[in-house]
Amino acid sequence: MDPERVAAWEREHSSVLEALGDPAVLADHVRLRDVSRRHKDLEALITVGRRLLEAEADAATARAMLAEASAEDRELVRPEIEEAEAAAAQLEDELRLLLVPSDPNDGRNVIVEIRGAEGGEEANLFARDLFEMYRRYAERRGWKLDVLSSDPSERDGLNQVTFVLKGSDAWVRTKHEGGTHRVQRVPVTESQGRIHTSAATVLVLPEADEVEVHIDPADLRVDVFRSTGPGGQSVNTTDSAVRITHVPTGIVVSMQDEKSQIQNRARAMQVLRARLLKLEQDRVDAEQSEQRRSQVGGGGRSEKIRTYNFKENRVTDHRVKLTLHKLDRVLDGELDDIVDALLADERERQLGEGAAAAST
Repeated sequence: MDPERVAAWEREHSSVLEALGDPAVLADHVRLRDVSRRHKDLEALITVGRRLLEAEADAATARAMLAEASAEDRELVRPEIEEAEAAAAQLEDELRLLLVPSDPNDGRNVIVEIRGAEGGEEANLFARDLFEMYRRYAERRGWKLDVLSSDPSERDGLNQVTFVLKGSDAWVRTKHEGGTHRVQRVPVTESQGRIHTSAATVLVLPEADEVEVHIDPADLRVDVFRSTGPGGQSVNTTDSAVRITHVPTGIVVSMQDEKSQIQNRARAMQVLRARLLKLEQDRVDAEQSEQRRSQVGGGGRSEKIRTYNFKENRVTDHRVKLTLHKLDRVLDGELDDIVDALLADERERQLGEGAAAAST
């Protein structure tokens, strides 16, 4: 470990501390979030870096003692060398992990969209099950969940639901949920007792701030219409529903849950900003690496990332080959075993990519 590297982190840490006391930084919540994140990263790097330097110094001292020791004393010194070298190796692994570039979306709130896909009404019922699963998971994690829009289906399912998860670790622990979720069970609409396979899609987006995503009003086409309920039933008699089309990208967002057109427009813009931020991040990722994908596993929304089998009380995440026979508990919000496995897999891949880059 180069001592100068630790010294450089310490100098940067001092600059970051000064920035955290700057009124201009404190007034800019986006910049404050980024500076605070860097402060946290630097503290971890400095702590592990100092410990690594100490372990390497201990190992060097012990080796010097071994060189000068008598034959009788050498057996006493060797364990000290092994202990110091093992500690240094472990700290090197910790440091490599800390040096993996952090996710730029860490700390953001999350916008989640769930839609019934293949399977008709059964897919819509499963979409509601997924929404309830994430709602219960949010409760367990202490996050706040706000529904932005929902479109109930005829049998109490959900054609679509969009909601915000608010929590400091919401993005970290939900970013791998994006993709196609498959369910295998006997639908309530099945009279013969046969198992059907249906699916719902989950889209996970980091929430964007207005200052991060500039949207030219000239690029927007805004349509207003009357809100409707299941089966086309009219909800109110005013044009409060809003549909916003971002002409350059073709992205369309509709909101109708609020009674006020202004509120529906604000929520539509919230989702539009998140979609545009994700679009730009995917573009940058694609330029940096052709193998990088917008969702873990490489298949985006079209890939079946997870299967929920009700007959066997089984849930399988296909990306990490993890199978748990506790589907009932997973649907009750006990998602941490799956989330932790996905995060561990992400760390291993990042470390592998970092090692490969270092060797080239």
